[in-house]
Amino acid sequence: MKKAVLGVIGGSGFYRIDGLELVEEVELTTPFGAPSDTYYRGQLGDTEVIFLSRHGRGHRILPSELNYRANIYGMKQLGVEHLVSVSTAGSMKEQIAPGDLAVVSQFVDHTYQRCPTFFGDGIVAHVSLADPVCAHLSCDLTDAARSAGAKVHENATYLCIEGPQFSTRAESNLYRNWGVDVISMTAMQEARLARETELCYAVLALVTDYDCWHQSVGAVDIGEILRVMKLNVAVAQQAICKLAQALPDRRRECRCADALRGAIITERAIIPPETAARLRPIIGKYLS
Repeated sequence: MKKAVLGVIGGSGFYRIDGLELVEEVELTTPFGAPSDTYYRGQLGDTEVIFLSRHGRGHRILPSELNYRANIYGMKQLGVEHLVSVSTAGSMKEQIAPGDLAVVSQFVDHTYQRCPTFFGDGIVAHVSLADPVCAHLSCDLTDAARSAGAKVHENATYLCIEGPQFSTRAESNLYRNWGVDVISMTAMQEARLARETELCYAVLALVTDYDCWHQSVGAVDIGEILRVMKLNVAVAQQAICKLAQALPDRRRECRCADALRGAIITERAIIPPETAARLRPIIGKYLS
């Protein structure tokens, strides 16, 4: 049986994976441009792990500037099947306290500057995002985070805003009325593109603060966020290691691996050859 390959995209504060062995740096170019940084390939136990720092070394790329397509395409090129996003987030509910972790099951997209798809240029596909994460991988991630000692909130709804500024108080209170659980700036686009590349995708949100709706918060304080983030990252590192231990020889029994089946509605004979070549790692099995 093929061994599982786990991809990890690390957000703010999560710039490496502790305990990664046999580390190899992999520099890729993609048809969509350069990824955020070098990929790091190594082993956690029996699981191959591919790590990418979302914002690049030194944290130099804004959420709106990220080349989401290149980042996800590179993961696909490297054989990743299970992809975990680690993201810091603000809490929109009293019971989700700074220092807690949340495993996301739904999104609300409030961004407007980002390319959300690999398709276009002569090929049309409509994948389902009704359930935008892999339930099986999310369950494994929840178990791993709890076994690492974290307080974990399951089935969280993640509001993705454009940024880079944090919300106004009026916006924060409006978002609360939408029923969302956490607020951040990056994971929605990754979820869209992971579904189009037929990856199992899950999100571990590291809650660093209450957004400015909370009475105890004068404003979102970046210094306090960084302090809590360091504590969260230590637990998240353990969670990723425990997840890797659960994945070897895991059979994919979800629908993620066939998400494009029936979704490509363009007649195969009229797909431009250059577009087909660019997307071959994604759609190749549907072109024959």
